[in-house]
Amino acid sequence: MEIREKLSINCEDNDQPLIEIMSVPQIRESLFLSTCNRVEVLAGVSDIHAAVENLKSVIFSLGNLSPNQLEQCLYIYHSDDAVRHLFRVASSLDSMVMGEPQILGQVKDAYRRCVKNNSSGVILNKLLHHAFRVAKRVRTETGISNNAVSVSFAAVNLAKKILGDLRGKTILLIGAGEMSELAAKHLMSNGVSKIIVANRTYGQAVKLADDFHGTPINFDLIEEKLNEVDIVISSTGAPGYIIGKAIISSALRRRKNRLMFLIDIAVPRDIDPEVNTIDNVYLYNIDNLQEIVDENISIRMREADKAETIIDEEVLKFSGWLKTLEAVPTIVSLREKVDEITENELQKSASWMKNLGEEEKENIKILISSVTNKMIHDPITGLKEESQNDGAAPYIAAIRRLFRLDNE
Repeated sequence: MEIREKLSINCEDNDQPLIEIMSVPQIRESLFLSTCNRVEVLAGVSDIHAAVENLKSVIFSLGNLSPNQLEQCLYIYHSDDAVRHLFRVASSLDSMVMGEPQILGQVKDAYRRCVKNNSSGVILNKLLHHAFRVAKRVRTETGISNNAVSVSFAAVNLAKKILGDLRGKTILLIGAGEMSELAAKHLMSNGVSKIIVANRTYGQAVKLADDFHGTPINFDLIEEKLNEVDIVISSTGAPGYIIGKAIISSALRRRKNRLMFLIDIAVPRDIDPEVNTIDNVYLYNIDNLQEIVDENISIRMREADKAETIIDEEVLKFSGWLKTLEAVPTIVSLREKVDEITENELQKSASWMKNLGEEEKENIKILISSVTNKMIHDPITGLKEESQNDGAAPYIAAIRRLFRLDNE
């Protein structure tokens, strides 16, 4: 955390890191990603060893770090492992909360900054767009982000299942526990329109109500207000129950048996478990919510296995494309040489072709182009195929020699 803070202070929301990274002689393309729990450089380089050493120096400088500080938390991936890591990051398999959607947006922001600073090239452009497609595929083909894996989100999901649409609903927040406060925040963001806050210390109730634009009440008014609320979240330090079966039964009669959803996050519990025996009342405690979270984490882990399979497939696809780049300069040179020979021969034939009509001249050009393209098609296809199998080097050398591509 301390190291990430140092880097974050100097690196967030500015282009200086990219400028310094691109000043490294071995760096051809680069992307800089800084989030709350990672700082990463993704780079296309000419010399891995020299580039890594120089990048370390850049990061030392950006964060005012000593080599020992950085080395203890440094990780380095290259080739397919680097591609796999990026795909896992973009797909949220490498996040603190697996399946969270924020990281993909952060990677996209980093890429936009990369493009703005002209630090992306052929490989990074292809790689990042491929990563975005992989993330979309993981999200649509697996359930990695479908199940709540925090107690507060589990509470929101339960509320939706029990009450349906949360718009227009009212919450009563009893106590000021961090978890209950977070649950209330998520419920409000999901459409709950009103919050009432009760606390033994009235001043604390006022302060918390202000945060939610809600209404503070004295602690002894809880029973009176229960008939107005649809959701109760309780988290006090009381030694025993503060809400019993009789209180809820009374409130339910006054609200004409409309559903009530109660979340008891307190330890020891604030709400008598007997409340759950009342019709149209649903009571969940911290253990119930944790069981849901644990099951959802287990589901996400199973879905993560599917996601890893998708990523393995996509790494192979990208790796195959990357390997074909080895043959690209030779393919381009071969085509250029053939085009040059064709053009020279057409110029030599200009004297006898001048008596031909324009349509006839064009047909001759098309014929020559068709013949030459078919002649070089198999060598080019063969080069691409051998590139996929890491066996292109001797064929590239042979073609360059046989066609005299290096004479100039």
